[in-house]
Amino acid sequence: MTLAPRRAALAAILLLAAVGFILWAMERPLICTCGRVDLWGQVGPEQSQMLADWYSPSHFIHGLIFYALLWRFARRQPVEGRFLLSLVVEAAWEIMENTPIIIDRYREATMALGYSGDTILNSMSDIAMMGLGFLAARRLPLWLSVALAIGFELLTLIVIRDNLTLNIWMLLVPTDAIRIWQAGA
Repeated sequence: MTLAPRRAALAAILLLAAVGFILWAMERPLICTCGRVDLWGQVGPEQSQMLADWYSPSHFIHGLIFYALLWRFARRQPVEGRFLLSLVVEAAWEIMENTPIIIDRYREATMALGYSGDTILNSMSDIAMMGLGFLAARRLPLWLSVALAIGFELLTLIVIRDNLTLNIWMLLVPTDAIRIWQAGA
């Protein structure tokens, strides 16, 4: 199935609009309840309330991973279709991530004690970060995509004691030793 770039762009816009509507129907705030819109959310309760935050690199890495997986397993599909599939997966995660069950899981299994979910603005930014990662992986040599992923993982590990790897680990198999280390104890 061939998907023209314009149709793919229209499908992406409609998908983002649908995600925004679903998050609004879930009563997610459009912007931070503090009333500000900042470019960067600092670690703490307002972190996932701003445009970007320390977890934005993990969404970029999602894009790198989705591109690699779909290049490997769906190489015959046009890149527009693979991109849209990646958007659907990331959008589904953003919706799931903002359900009470996942918000509560983050609070009990990770160091996200004050986490209350994302704003619609932050969720849209997370999806855009994934898209940037996908598009970067399409253009960059493999070694540079891998280096970016490792670099982002190390940067966030050093700065906030968390990253995509630890986030997944702690959601699936909470470990007291990691939780204590993340708390700085």
